[in-house]
Amino acid sequence: MEMIRVDKVYFEYPGARPEVILNNISFVGNRYEMISIIGPSGCGKSTLLRIMAGLIKPTSGEVFVTRRRMVKPTGEVSFVFQDFGLLPWLTNLDNVKLGFSMSNMDDEAKEKRARELLGNFGLEGFEDAYPNVLSGGMKQRVGIARALAPNPKVLLMDEPFSALDELTASALRSDVLRILKSKKMPTDSVVMVSHSVEETVELSDKIIILSEKPARVKEIKSIRLKRPRNRHSKEFVKLVDEVYETLTG
Repeated sequence: MEMIRVDKVYFEYPGARPEVILNNISFVGNRYEMISIIGPSGCGKSTLLRIMAGLIKPTSGEVFVTRRRMVKPTGEVSFVFQDFGLLPWLTNLDNVKLGFSMSNMDDEAKEKRARELLGNFGLEGFEDAYPNVLSGGMKQRVGIARALAPNPKVLLMDEPFSALDELTASALRSDVLRILKSKKMPTDSVVMVSHSVEETVELSDKIIILSEKPARVKEIKSIRLKRPRNRHSKEFVKLVDEVYETLTG
């Protein structure tokens, strides 16, 4: 079942000398797929993700989520920011509750759901604390919990692990996969921007490889390795080499 479709998305910054960022990007994300977008630094990966979220309008082209055209942010799509995006004057519980801004749930249900999500990410006991007492990994767990609060159909993540040390990032990647693959979660598709080839091969069912700016799709690579994936296996290393070759070739 098709969950998200990016159809000939073209984007340029206007001005006396318009700068083309995205050059007719197209791909499809199906139900239960985890998709990664990777490409050279500055090629427009984050811009593309924001267009998919309805935060930026493309110059031309369209994005569809559950076959409905995206013209503005909706409750069906949630966004995880690279820099956590937590409000320091709110408790961790209240930060998660911000995810219900487009929800019709009553206050009691919101409270229960927010506490449940924090518990899923191992943050019991930190509900009434503020973000400044958390480590980077814990802050990102709160950010992901907030994004999952409204039960989105599609979760968009902008380099969610890049601000973390590798040990913390590895643990959080495992947590994210465990929770998103759980039948308790209604999220049907995940699209993640990443700058790490190894990370994309570890997590993804499909990798969208972009060229330098103005970005076009160089290749769409399917990853069919069973999970959990061994980064030292011959199959894994071969796929990493193939993605690197496409990126640099």
